Amino acid sequence: MLRKRRTRRGLAIGLVVLGGVLMFLAPEIWAGLAILALGVAVELAGIALERKA
Repeated sequence: MLRKRRTRRGLAIGLVVLGGVLMFLAPEIWAGLAILALGVAVELAGIALERKA
């Protein structure tokens, strides 16, 4: 995986922000549920990367 702490932290912050944006912009229809789930998954990946830093 990424060994440089600075790169990993930047990627983690980007993923958390992207996940938040996806969750915020998800419409209130069935497709929105899929986008919301994707946003949660992306945000969890970002948090996991940050935790390893």
